[in-house]
Amino acid sequence: MNRSAAASVIIPSGVDAGAARVLVARALRGFGDGYVAVLLPAYLLALGFGEVEIGILSTVTLFGSAIATLALGALANRVPERRLLATAAFLMILTGAGFAGLSSFWPLLVVAFFGTLNPSGGDVSVFLPLEHARLAASSSGDARTALFARYSLAGSLAGAIGALAAALPELASRHGLAERLECMRAMFWAYALIGIAVWLLYRAPGSSPQAVTRQAPLKASRAIVVKLAALFSVDAFAGGLLVNSLLALWLFERFGMSLAAAAAFFFWTGILSAGSQLAAAPIARRFGLLNTMVFTHIPASVFLIAAAVSPSLEVALAFLLLRSALSQMDVPTRSAYVMAVVTPAERPAAASFTSVPRSLAAASGPALTGMLFSAGALAAPLIACGVLKIAYDLALLAAFRRVAPNLED
Repeated sequence: MNRSAAASVIIPSGVDAGAARVLVARALRGFGDGYVAVLLPAYLLALGFGEVEIGILSTVTLFGSAIATLALGALANRVPERRLLATAAFLMILTGAGFAGLSSFWPLLVVAFFGTLNPSGGDVSVFLPLEHARLAASSSGDARTALFARYSLAGSLAGAIGALAAALPELASRHGLAERLECMRAMFWAYALIGIAVWLLYRAPGSSPQAVTRQAPLKASRAIVVKLAALFSVDAFAGGLLVNSLLALWLFERFGMSLAAAAAFFFWTGILSAGSQLAAAPIARRFGLLNTMVFTHIPASVFLIAAAVSPSLEVALAFLLLRSALSQMDVPTRSAYVMAVVTPAERPAAASFTSVPRSLAAASGPALTGMLFSAGALAAPLIACGVLKIAYDLALLAAFRRVAPNLED
C-alpha cells in the first residue's frame, strides 16, 4: 500500500480541507491519548500514589472535560470555532507540561481538572462536540456515517500505535538508556508537543467550517435528545468504571502484567477497535444504525464479564480482545445516529448536549473503581460495567426502535 492509499484509509477523497484537518488532529490526539492511558497508572504508581489516588485523578480529569464542554456550549455562538479549537489545543500543551513537571498530588489534580488528559479508550474531550458538528456539516446520509467511522478509525489506529509507544520507558530502562521515571516524564513532554501540532492545525487558515449552519438551541428535537442523553449517560457511567487507565491498572494488579506487555496488549485492542469501526458503516447500511449499535455492543459486554472471572491472564486477554473487536462499533454509528435524528440547525447543540452528560456520568466511575480495587474487589468494576452496558443497550433498543433517522440531510 503506497502512502496515498494509506492516507485515503483515514482521509477519503472528496473531503474538504476543514474536515481533513479534523481527521488529522483526531489522529494526533489519539496517538497521545493512546500512550497516556496505558502510561498514566504506571507513572502514578512510580510517583508513589495508590489505587484510590489514581481513581480520583481519573475522575477529576473526566469531570473537568465535562465542565469544559459545558462552557463550550455557552460560548459556541459568541466565539469562532477556530479560536475554541485552538484554545483546547493550548490546554493540551499545558497538560503535558504539567504532568511532566509536577509530582505532588494536589498540583496534578488541578492540571487534571483543567487539562485535556484522557484516561479512557474513547474521546471524551472538549474537542468532541466541535469536531462532530464540523464533520456533520461536511456530509449527509451514508457518507456522514462513513465520515464518522473514519474519524473514529483515525483515533483508534493512532491510539493503538500510541499504546505500543507506552512500552518505551520500560524498554529504555531495561537497556540502560534512561531512568524509567524520567523517560515517563519525557512521554508527557511529547504529549505537549502533540498539542503544539494540533494547535498549528487549528490555527491554519480554512480550518474552521465555512458556511455551516449556525448553532440553534434545541427545540423540535429536544425530547429525543434528552432521552438519548439520559441513556448515553448510563453507558458512559459504565464505561467510566473501566477506562483504559484503570483496565491497565487491573492487569498490573490482578496478573502482575508488565508495562511493555500491557502496551502490546493495548496496541492489539486498538487495532481490533479500529477494524470494527471501519466495518461499522457497511454493517449499518445493511442492518441500520440502531441495530448495529445494540447488537454488537451486547456480546462485547458479555466478553468483559467473562474476562472478569477468568482464571488466568491468557484467558482474560482472549476475552478482552474479543470484546475490543466489537465494543467500539457503536461509536461512529452513535454519533451518526444523533446527527440523523435532529434537525440540521440543532446538530451542534445536540452534540454538546449529549456529550456533557456522558462526560459527567463517566467522571463518577473511576474513583469508585479505585476504591473497589483498593478494597480487593478487583472483578467487581468489570462485572458492573458489563451488566450496566447490557441494560443500556436493551433500553436504547426499546426506546428508539420506532424512531427513523433522517439519512438525507
